[in-house]
Amino acid sequence: MEQDKVEFIIDIINNMDIKDKLRLAIRISDSNYTNLKYDKPGMYDRFDNKLKEIDEEYRTTIINFNKSPTITFAMAKIMEIGKPEQNKIALYMFNILN
Repeated sequence: MEQDKVEFIIDIINNMDIKDKLRLAIRISDSNYTNLKYDKPGMYDRFDNKLKEIDEEYRTTIINFNKSPTITFAMAKIMEIGKPEQNKIALYMFNILN
């Protein structure tokens, strides 16, 4: 059951463009509701810097991530799953974005 949820979230991520993937990775790294065993501040900095390189809007204005329903939906699904599954998603995000 949990594996199906992980696969569903990965499918959502695969259908995103690179900017939305980075925005989701930033949300995952910044959220108090994700229980990652990885270096959340380090991951946040890496994804933040990468998004600043490719997205001028992100660099120059304050972005409301809630305006993107796909990111909000994916984040809600990530918060529903357990810690091991959240770590799988975070590791997947880290690998596809590096």
